[in-house]
Amino acid sequence: MTITYTWAVTSLKTRNEGANENAVVQTYWKKTGTDEAGHTGEFSGATPFTTANMPEGSTFIPLAELTEEIVLGWIKNVVVGSYEEHVNGMIAKQIAEKATPITETPMPWAPVVETPPTTPAP
Repeated sequence: MTITYTWAVTSLKTRNEGANENAVVQTYWKKTGTDEAGHTGEFSGATPFTTANMPEGSTFIPLAELTEEIVLGWIKNVVVGSYEEHVNGMIAKQIAEKATPITETPMPWAPVVETPPTTPAP
């Protein structure tokens, strides 16, 4: 089963950190997977950040200059390895449940309830 994934940032939280105003310190995001038949599954996550643990060589980006692509890059650098496997597994499980839904089935030992035929109105 091939699944195509899309990501979206759903919310941000900021605070002033040192000389950096409105530094992003918390992100909320959603990853959606869609299979070939159009069944979807979603995983929502939250990833914290601080300007103190920025990767070496990176510089602070003012809030007004951020794009969703930049923030998703930060998130995707954290959602790796077993965490990414967990996220994708939860999405695949939702898709599988939609692809083969569970239906309520009459018990074979239950009495059959017959409905009387309706007579057409004169």
